[in-house]
Parts: sequence; structure tokens; C-alpha cells
Amino acid sequence: MKHNLKEKIDRAGERVKRNGFFAFMSEQGVIGLAVGLVLGTATATLANSFINNMIMPPLGLILGSDDGLKGVVLRVATDNGEVVLLQYGAFLNDLINFAVIALVIYVVVRWMKIEIKKK
Repeated sequence: MKHNLKEKIDRAGERVKRNGFFAFMSEQGVIGLAVGLVLGTATATLANSFINNMIMPPLGLILGSDDGLKGVVLRVATDNGEVVLLQYGAFLNDLINFAVIALVIYVVVRWMKIEIKKK
């Protein structure tokens, strides 16, 4: 009896793996989601590289920083003589990063919708 139950469980598990998992993958578009995630990550990496290596260094030089826009800081003195650094350049860098990545994703999605409608 114990051996027969184990065989039934094994067969049921195989059916679930064979039928349920692959059906879930195809119905829910998990593979498409995975491809989109990989392409989105690659696009973000490319956009980050473009921004950090091509756009930020000239902006930093214009604003007087050797480190690109990330090196632009505002020094604020306190009452007790300490200096507080507001690193607004790093924030601007991240803001520009976000804007460029959002624009690229918008353009790609818009292009994909046009291509889907043509089919």
C-alpha cells in the first residue's frame, strides 16, 4: 500500500509538471515577461552608460566638477562651524537617468504597439 501511494504521487507530480507548469508558462506569458525583463535591464544599462559617460562629464565641467554632475555639491555651513554637503548633482544625475530610461521605454512600447496593430 505504501509503495502504491508513492507511485501515484510520483505520477501525479509528473502530470502537474508536464501539463500544469508548461500550460502556466504559455498562458500567462511568463517567457515573454522574462524576455522583457532581460531587454529592459539591458536597455537600462545602455542608457546609464550613455548618460554617465557621454552626458554627465560635460555638464560637470560646465558646473565646475571633475567628477561629472555627481561631483556638484552645495556647501552649507551650520551655526557651530561644521559644513554640510548637499549633493544635488547626484540627485540631478539620477533624475536625468530616470528621464532618459523612461523615454526609451516609452518609445519602444509605442513602437511595439504600432507593429502589433499592423499585423
